[in-house]
Amino acid sequence: MPQSESAVSAGLAAAGPFSDAERAALYRAIETRRDVRGEFLPRPVPDAVVRRLLEAAHHAPSVGLMQPWNFLMIRSPDTRERVRQAFEAANAEAAALFTGERAALYRALKLEGIRTAPLNICVTCDRARGGPVVLGRTHNPDMDLYSTVCAVQNLWLAARAEGIGVGWVSIFDEGRMRAILGIPAGIAIVAYLCVGYVDRLHDRPELEVRRWAKRLPLDDLVFSEAWGRTEAADEPVAEGGIAPAGGGQS
Repeated sequence: MPQSESAVSAGLAAAGPFSDAERAALYRAIETRRDVRGEFLPRPVPDAVVRRLLEAAHHAPSVGLMQPWNFLMIRSPDTRERVRQAFEAANAEAAALFTGERAALYRALKLEGIRTAPLNICVTCDRARGGPVVLGRTHNPDMDLYSTVCAVQNLWLAARAEGIGVGWVSIFDEGRMRAILGIPAGIAIVAYLCVGYVDRLHDRPELEVRRWAKRLPLDDLVFSEAWGRTEAADEPVAEGGIAPAGGGQS
C-alpha cells in the first residue's frame, strides 16, 4: 500500500531563504575559497574541527544515496614524504610537457603542500557500493565519481569557513599512490587534499596571480536552450522587427 500523502509530508521540513548574514557568509566562502599550496601553518587541526569537515563532506548529495566516498587520513611524516616523492616524480614528467616561457613558469609554481600541511586526506570512491544497479546511475556510470567530487567541494567550503586552507594535489602516478596508501583495485582515487590552518590567502586564484590563466567571463559560458545560443539571442525582437543591440547568435 502506498504511503499516504500525510505520512510522506511528515518527513518534510520548512524551507526558505537564509538570512542576509547567512547568505552573505555562504557566498563569501564560495568566492574566497582558494587552492592553497604555500600558506599552511604548522598548527594542528583539532579532531573536533576535522570531524566537522568530514561531516560536511558526508552531507554531500550522492546518486542513489550510495555515498561512495571514503576519507583516508594521513598525518604520518613518513607517509607524507613518500607521497611527496611520488608527486615530485610525476611533476617532473608534467614539466617536460611544457616549452618555452610556459615551462619556466610551470617550474616556478608551487603545486603542493604535502609536507607543510599537518593533515592530508585522500578521498576515494567505492564504485561497487550500492550494488550492481544504482538508482540514477543506470545510464551514467560516472555519477558516483561526480558525487564524490561534491563531497570534496563540501569539505573545501566548510574548511574555508573554519579558516582552514585546502590544496588539491592531482599530479601523481595512480599506481604508485595506490601502493603507498594500500588502496585496493575497484576503489578510485578522486582527490588528494592538503589541509591546514592559514592566516592569509591570495585575493585571486594563485594561477591568476602568477599569470598562468585568468577567470573567463561568465557571460561567455552561458547558453540558452541549445549549445552556442546566447542569452541575448532569446531577447524579444524590438518593434519593427529589429533585434536589440547586441542580439542575435554570434
